[in-house]
Amino acid sequence: MKRYWLLFSQAVTVLLAAYFIVATLQPNWLRSGATVSRAGISLLEAPSEPRPEPVPGSLSAAAKQAMPAVVSINTSKSIPNPRANDPWFQFFFGDQAGTQEQAGLGSGVIISPDGYILTNNHVVSGADEIEVTLSDSRRAKARIIGTDPDTDLAVLKVELDKLPVIVLGNSDQAAVGDTVLAIGNPFGVGQTVTSGIVSALGRNQLGINTFENFIQTDAAINPGNSGGALVDINGNLLGINTAIYSRSGGSLGIGFAIPVSTAKLVLDGIVKEGKVTRGWIGVEPNELSPELAETFGVKAGQGIIITGVLHNGPAAQGGMRPGDVITEVAGKPVRNVAELMTNVAALPPGTAAPFIVQRADGSTTLQITPGVRPSPPQQVNRR
Repeated sequence: MKRYWLLFSQAVTVLLAAYFIVATLQPNWLRSGATVSRAGISLLEAPSEPRPEPVPGSLSAAAKQAMPAVVSINTSKSIPNPRANDPWFQFFFGDQAGTQEQAGLGSGVIISPDGYILTNNHVVSGADEIEVTLSDSRRAKARIIGTDPDTDLAVLKVELDKLPVIVLGNSDQAAVGDTVLAIGNPFGVGQTVTSGIVSALGRNQLGINTFENFIQTDAAINPGNSGGALVDINGNLLGINTAIYSRSGGSLGIGFAIPVSTAKLVLDGIVKEGKVTRGWIGVEPNELSPELAETFGVKAGQGIIITGVLHNGPAAQGGMRPGDVITEVAGKPVRNVAELMTNVAALPPGTAAPFIVQRADGSTTLQITPGVRPSPPQQVNRR
């Protein structure tokens, strides 16, 4: 026993001596997480442990869920050079004087493992080449399946395997004050996430698109974010970022996104039929004013007054006449011309729908069967 105690005391003495030497010459070695850099500098680093679950209030889980499905879109197209006919310009630059390359930048959202991508029409309009870059740095050429200038949406397709796909949310259940994230590639700096809230719903009459029903948000949206994702706190897609109100070109806290409910209708129409088919009834609507109400002898407090009806059009065949004030379409209230156009466009052609109208002799319900909305004349698309 005495021998064991002697060995124990000698071991303790050696360990204490070693500790004293290290504490004197290299005290950093005894600090938790102490490391030495390649330059011989003593550093303190946190232990390499798995990241804990997100704390309450963190949006990292939503960002992690949605970011892989958001892509960067680079476009290029050849445009005529305005100086192409200048003899001196042709003398110095020769045949290259005729055209010049213009590059574009935007974002998109992968919505199907088949390679379908939603973006804005103005991002890809007129492009000769479209290249998509995924968050994992994979690149692929994309082709346009179809576009819908009336909502400023476009559907692209890439041929890649194992694509990350975003989960579609329910934009109809969004409420003012909900927390949202905007994901895209602003100014080409790389994928970026900004946060904010839903500032307003059903924004229209902005003069941006023919059919407007925007989600307004104060999450920063900047050039290059167009076509990117607006997602909820679960990382589910609520809308496609499309426009901002700005005097400087940068975010002022007023951005607009196309609801995913609208995007799904456009996607289905383009993929199935190559175009979006919308309802049309053939009327001339106007905002209800006291002067028009007095002229037609109606006492409606809200709605849209019809000042003209196309002869033998869907509305005329359903019994609508000038002076009718439309207050409701298929169960949805109508408060302005933009809402009337949007509600009618959403009706399936060939299927009768109820229209509640106010007349001088009271309210009545008309069953009107919409036709197919005529294609608009070709216009130069904005960029």
